[in-house]
Amino acid sequence: MSKFTRFLKENKIKKENTTYAATKSLTDEKGNPLLWTIRPITTKENEALRDECMVDVPVKGKPNLYRPKLLTNKYMAKLLAACVVEPNLYEAELQDSYGVNTPQDLVQAMVDDPGEYSDFVTFVQNFNGFNTSLEEDVEEAKN
Repeated sequence: MSKFTRFLKENKIKKENTTYAATKSLTDEKGNPLLWTIRPITTKENEALRDECMVDVPVKGKPNLYRPKLLTNKYMAKLLAACVVEPNLYEAELQDSYGVNTPQDLVQAMVDDPGEYSDFVTFVQNFNGFNTSLEEDVEEAKN
């Protein structure tokens, strides 16, 4: 296999879905937390989510000058909603049962314990590779 062919798409390792117990408050008949199916998102999907969560804020002391700001909480909710496969956060009946209208609001209603929600966000971020920087990866590869 030449160096070039190693980079072809068919040689790329596909990341599989995983499961995660997002909350202890939703359980099966034996009292075990329900497992949610989580999928990885692509760089392109992530950029679209970030773009949806950006706003321009005025720079103090600089009239007509703005800087971009990421609405972090909105981004995290959208990231979770984009990664959750099951339960189906787009299911109208499920949204109605919690009295919400969007997948983002639904995930926040279902995982309404702040500690569990924070852990869930951390899990999804780590699953999508946000746990290490490129510099850390390069240093690890050197050693």
